Amino acid sequence: MDSATSIQPPLPAPAPRRAQQHRVLTRGAALCGVMSLLLIAADLGPAAFALGMAIAVVPVPVYVVLALWLDRFEPEPAWTLAQTFAWGATVAVFLALMVNGLLQVLLDGTWGVEVGEVIGSVFTAPIVEELAKGVALLFLFSELRDEFDGVVDGVVYASMVGLGFAMVENVQYYGHAVAEGTESSVLTFVLRGLMAPFAHPLFTSMFGIGLGMVREGRSKARGWLVAALGLAAAMALHALWNLSASFEGWFLVLYLLVMVPSFIAVLWVVRTSLHREGRVIREHLEHLVHVGALPAGELDCLCRVRSRLAASATAFRKGGLRRWRARRELHRIASELAFHRWRTARGLSMGPEADAAREAEYMQRFSEICSMLELQGNVE
Repeated sequence: MDSATSIQPPLPAPAPRRAQQHRVLTRGAALCGVMSLLLIAADLGPAAFALGMAIAVVPVPVYVVLALWLDRFEPEPAWTLAQTFAWGATVAVFLALMVNGLLQVLLDGTWGVEVGEVIGSVFTAPIVEELAKGVALLFLFSELRDEFDGVVDGVVYASMVGLGFAMVENVQYYGHAVAEGTESSVLTFVLRGLMAPFAHPLFTSMFGIGLGMVREGRSKARGWLVAALGLAAAMALHALWNLSASFEGWFLVLYLLVMVPSFIAVLWVVRTSLHREGRVIREHLEHLVHVGALPAGELDCLCRVRSRLAASATAFRKGGLRRWRARRELHRIASELAFHRWRTARGLSMGPEADAAREAEYMQRFSEICSMLELQGNVE
């Protein structure tokens, strides 16, 4: 294998018990996904279900790429991102279908169908759905101590679970619209596919930001309070969104006055967090400049997103694909090394031996790539 394309150092093999738990979770998620799709297909009919599925799936890669574009310094593992998306599309959807369905029956019986539907849409559904998606973020926060590093990661994982949930939910909406005719289909696609593809990712990002602040902050109590407020904000935004759909004429007002500013605010938070990540990289790699392992100009490059992009473009122009891949690998390894040191300095340890082994692997790979790019000699 070309050393420029080497993947990140392998993690220790999971313990048999944990591996078995992962298999159970994977099979359970797959079962939830199949059952959810069967329930939706039974409601729509084969033709409307097939068309709804096609319309819902086609734009998803574009939305995923846009979400991943946010994670510029330390991209998350592709398999973990895929699993997070799958949770939103399977388990979260199944839980929402089951719990919302049961609650809706109770609400209709208590308040009547008309009032019950409004209560279910505005109050119970946002709570149920944000909890169903939020469980995935809590699991990732707990299990991925060496990956879930801050606000940017929280937003990216939240976007993945939200996009998965929205994709399957849209199958139902698009299917019903197709059954009603062409005009309804076009309107539904414009509203859900073009104007509001970020809705579910936006809602869940509130909780993701909160969990990211738990990881970044030094006061756990304050961090968990922010996370709880983030979950409440996710539910509130979701409730407002559903409220605007329940009352004619409210959608555009809430969209312009609440949803668009909220989306811009999340992007601003991500931008601020990216600057923080740049400072983390500088702080934990600066000693490499002092020992002559890395030119000072290269450290400046590693700490800025724009400089990384420019360096990658220059590498491709001067050395083709091979050098471009080497440059990209250098950026990734530098980020992994810096954040590994940041985590261990904050007590987020995998154990002294595992931490030391990971450090040695990163340093070896960093030295190899720097030598390939003729940036320095071997790192001591």
